[in-house]
Amino acid sequence: MTFLLETIRLGLSNLRLRLLRSVLTALGIVFGVAAVIIMSSLGEGSKRQALAQIERLGARNIIVRSQKPPESQNQQSSQSRSFVSRFGITRGDLDVIRDSFPDAEAIVPLKEVGGQILRNAQRRTSQAYGTTPDLMRVANLSVERGRYLTPSDMEERAMVIVIGSEIAKQFFPLEDPIGQTLRIDSRAFTVVGVLRPVGLAGGAGAALIGRDLNLDCHIPMTSAREAFGDLVFRMQSGSTQANETQVSEIYISVKDREDVMTASYLLRRVMSIRHPGLPDVSLIVPYELLENAKKTVLTYNLVFGAVAGISLLVGGIGIMNIMLASVTERTREIGIRRAIGATRRHILWQFLVETSVLAAIGGVLGVALGVGGSLLVDWGVEKLPRLPYVGQLFPADASLPTSVTPWSIGISFAVATLTGLVFGLYPARKASMQDPIVALRHD
Repeated sequence: MTFLLETIRLGLSNLRLRLLRSVLTALGIVFGVAAVIIMSSLGEGSKRQALAQIERLGARNIIVRSQKPPESQNQQSSQSRSFVSRFGITRGDLDVIRDSFPDAEAIVPLKEVGGQILRNAQRRTSQAYGTTPDLMRVANLSVERGRYLTPSDMEERAMVIVIGSEIAKQFFPLEDPIGQTLRIDSRAFTVVGVLRPVGLAGGAGAALIGRDLNLDCHIPMTSAREAFGDLVFRMQSGSTQANETQVSEIYISVKDREDVMTASYLLRRVMSIRHPGLPDVSLIVPYELLENAKKTVLTYNLVFGAVAGISLLVGGIGIMNIMLASVTERTREIGIRRAIGATRRHILWQFLVETSVLAAIGGVLGVALGVGGSLLVDWGVEKLPRLPYVGQLFPADASLPTSVTPWSIGISFAVATLTGLVFGLYPARKASMQDPIVALRHD
């Protein structure tokens, strides 16, 4: 133990004597470790953001959506006129799905209604849906104020509405929306609840669903059918277009996550029989997207790790280069130490300790720089849109989330120390193999 402590003391003393050279040598390790941590934190932050957005759709859910087929999308009107496009899921499809999945935890339909949402002079394109109370549980929704739809609302065909957080901000910026009236086309509904923001605006979840869920409005399914029927009228380029869709979306929630893929295959087969080629129906399987996202992020982490590992390799080569030069400069010192009784093992350990301490200090500084850099990136990118002159170059919701993981710190520090040992072994061995007599004669 005394030998090891003395060797460490001597190594630190030699590094301190050549402080500037030691600092410059350690920079390669510092930047290498910092690069590993920052790269891994970027990958982990992006992964967690994507997975959180996808999981909000429900890892045990399968979503069937009505979509306008290509031939309907290509229909154009050379003059202002009306036409009806019929597509998507039917109530017969819904009955078949219920018969095909008797063990499903919940099967929740959504029906798009109305062309516009209005309040006084304010209006916007409708994103209102008739649905059932089960949607809140299945779609991981929560109410911020008021309440959600209830079974009694369904039975009584109540003219009540639960609005998204963005609708509340737009139509009721300075007052409590609960108890207020909101119209969908010519029908008036009483606001009974406001949904908590779901955090999907502009994110992966919104892209998958095809809309910002914070702009959704929910009314009882029974009220939707009675008040609006199956036609949805929309004004487009001076012409009125009517879409006839009986069911817009269906959420199928299975009991176990392990059954999701099997159920999705069965559902795809059922729908392909009723809609050959699935031109007007699409399936979204969040669990499948979740697994694909994890695989993609793993690939990114491997690539990031390889790129950052090159920095560590360069740092290791720098250490070897400096230590080889140090061996040449200290040849006479080595000869003197051998002459007064130091063995080859002592010389070997002395140089190994120096390189290991150098790499370890570089690793500690690199960890501090990497963690600080990751936090700075996470904090700073959100501030970029507010900067004068350059702020307009960035989107208003710019973000680059990071998440520093313990394994990235541990691995990068361990690799940095190991780099010092590996790349310091050859110079240390070369120093220990010096002939003491030749070394003493060295100028």
